[in-house]
Amino acid sequence: MDKTAQEQAMEKVREGAFLRQSETADKDLCERFEFRDIRPEEAEQTAEIERICFPPNEACSRKMMLERVAKAPEMFLVAVDRANGRIAGFLNGLATGETVFRDEFFTDADLYEPDGPNIMLLGLDVLPEYRGQGLARELMNRYLRREQEKGRCEVTLTCLDGKIKMYEKMGFTNRGVSASVWGGEQWYDMTCRLDKEIYFSP
Repeated sequence: MDKTAQEQAMEKVREGAFLRQSETADKDLCERFEFRDIRPEEAEQTAEIERICFPPNEACSRKMMLERVAKAPEMFLVAVDRANGRIAGFLNGLATGETVFRDEFFTDADLYEPDGPNIMLLGLDVLPEYRGQGLARELMNRYLRREQEKGRCEVTLTCLDGKIKMYEKMGFTNRGVSASVWGGEQWYDMTCRLDKEIYFSP
């Protein structure tokens, strides 16, 4: 077996091991958390979690979060700790016909187009005590596949430089510096096409 063939064989072994580990992790997460749409009475929880997860200049306000839950609850995916009934983390966005991210999506829930082909992701929030367990990854995986089944075309998010690699492992492509100036930071546009197979790398 030449070097290239050996490398390919080892890659398949690593992929197989990763898939088995992922399946075990998915099962553990499903046993511990309930993944579902948000409920109206949980809006205040999302506002508090947003405050905890992001610095003041980056966090969406309580008003923004409550309006988003009221107008687009189906665009949320929450992970509820079965042990205490509280939200441990969530992902949320807005469907739209637009293709370029702009900061108004954070502040104006009326931009929501229920039948829009694209999604602007507005926050992946996981409480500190639940981090490092694969919950953010599981939320993203479930969210992307849910929206793929609805026939959506593309998902866009913005992130800081330090999070680019994380989102690339979740199937996103770095499109460069974003036009967003949210919180006075430099953001990067990340996109994920839903009209092809979604691949999460180790």
